[in-house]
Parts: sequence; structure tokens; C-alpha cells
Amino acid sequence: MARTGSGGRDEGEERDGVALTNLDQELFAGAGVTKRELVDYLDAVAPRLLPALAGRPLSVVRALRGQKPFMQKNVPKYAPEWVRTVSFWAESSHREVAYALCDDRRTLLWFANQRAIEYHPTLVRAASMATPEHLVLDLDPPEDAGFDAVVAAAHLVRRALDDAGLVGVVKTTGAKGVHILVPLAPGPTHEDVAGATRALAARTERLDPAIATTAFIRADRGGKVFVDPTRAGGSTVVAVHSPRVRPGLPVSFPVSWDELDTVVPSEITVRTAPDRPDPWADPGARPAPQELPEDLVAEGRTIPVARVQAMHEGKRRKRAAAKAEEDGD
Repeated sequence: MARTGSGGRDEGEERDGVALTNLDQELFAGAGVTKRELVDYLDAVAPRLLPALAGRPLSVVRALRGQKPFMQKNVPKYAPEWVRTVSFWAESSHREVAYALCDDRRTLLWFANQRAIEYHPTLVRAASMATPEHLVLDLDPPEDAGFDAVVAAAHLVRRALDDAGLVGVVKTTGAKGVHILVPLAPGPTHEDVAGATRALAARTERLDPAIATTAFIRADRGGKVFVDPTRAGGSTVVAVHSPRVRPGLPVSFPVSWDELDTVVPSEITVRTAPDRPDPWADPGARPAPQELPEDLVAEGRTIPVARVQAMHEGKRRKRAAAKAEEDGD
């Protein structure tokens, strides 16, 4: 029920036992979208979004008034007791982190009231952290490239998958890129999936090195689309149907391969997405879980891990630059 202040302004309401406040405020400077519109959107797409979140440790991006948007992993202590959590030790911060499990509408509405705009679940479920469910390739375009560059790279990935006997589905990221997901049958380890991802990225690059690159260091990409081979293990990926912290709140949305050539990601927003057909709504439209080819996994094991390789290369360049400066003196 809505509450009206003395001036007649709508101050908030309650849904599913969750108090919703300050609904008429803009989410962040330049958003062009109010908190009410975010709440209404998440409530409307809950049947689509919740299956992508349920059971998975969740990180969110919040946009509090007067602050820059920030990623929140640890559930705040003031969260209601009915917000389910699961805790893991974080080596980076040397502490236990309590992640939310957003399994129901009430929890989703609570996050919406916390001005949580983006939803980033892990690729695995809390109850089976050792069981990979998807292989993911994240395509990231250079700053000055249009979406057509990403589409061209996505079709290269599709060719690489087809050559390996695999089938993937595609969704926009809600930003400038796309995610290609391959459902996996039980069996492979995280190391297997990581290796297969590296191999597929390398094969994509070989198909057309003028379009795609696996160069982890941004300066080395030469205006090409980066085929990110690092989404594996405990990585997160923005959920399908999640809004993004961008003007107009565009949404990460599934598209068919045929539609990919004509879709305009910026037009899929919290205002338009609920009325848009969802190609993943029919379970039969998505490929069945697949086994990873042994040769793909084996090839991936011969490819260095991109982050580690980039770290060593960065140190090497730093030493070379220091020596060049010293020699110049």
C-alpha cells in the first residue's frame, strides 16, 4: 500500500512484506530512470530473472544517492533474516564473505529497494561449487567500435563452437558486448572448462585475427574484439535480464543467432524488455547440456592462463622501460 506524505507526494509502498521507499528518486545522475521503474521492472521479470540467480552466490552493483556505483559482495548486517546467505573465505580480503542467494521475489524486491541495479551470480551453484554448468565466452569490443564488430566476432565464436561439435546461445551484456554460453553436462572440472574456454578463444582468433584477439593487455588488442578466455571457476557473469548501470538502464537480454545481426542493445531497456519476446523462455529452444571434446580440453591445457601471462608480461615491460630510462641517462 502506498504511503502519502503531508504534501501529497508518494513516499513508498509495500510488496510481499518488503517496504519500498523513495520510489520517485532518479537512480543516479543521468540515469533517466527512477527507483520505482527499477522496482517495477525487476518485479515484472522476476519469473525470468530468478531462475538465473537461484542458488548462486550473488554480487550486485548498487547506486546509492551521492555515491559512485559500487560492487557489493558481502551482504550487509542489516539485511532481513529471511535473506539467505552462503559464506566463503576470500583470499584477497582475508575474511569470510557472506553472499546472498536470491531465490525468491521477496529477496529480489529487497535488493531493488537497496538500489541494486546489476545482478552478477556465479557460474556455479552454492550447493555444487565444484560442478561447472556453463562455458562462457565474453566478447568485449574496443572503445570506438560499433556493435557490428562484436556481432562479427560472435559469429566467429559460433564457427569455432560448431567445429568443436558444440552449440551455444547468445545474449547481449546490456553494455557493448555479448556473452555466449554453452550448457555443460556433468563431468568436467573447472580446470577442464577453463582450458576449453582458452582453446575456443584461440581458435576464434585464428579464424580471423583481423577481427578477434585474445590479447589480455588492452594496449595489445589493436582495435579488435577481445575474446575473453577467463570466465571460469568461481567467476561471475551479469545475469540474463539484469539491468546495467548506464543511462536508460539497458538490460542483458537473450537473442537468437538470427536476431543478433539486427538487434540494437541500447534499445532493450527496463522500459522495453518486459514486452520483448524471450527466445530462452521455451526450454526446448536452448541446447541440451553437452560434453566437452577431449581434444579441446587438451589444447587448452597448452595455452597459458591469460591473467598470469599478462602479469608476467607487464613486469617484463616495466623492467625494460626502467632499463631503457637508465641507459638513456
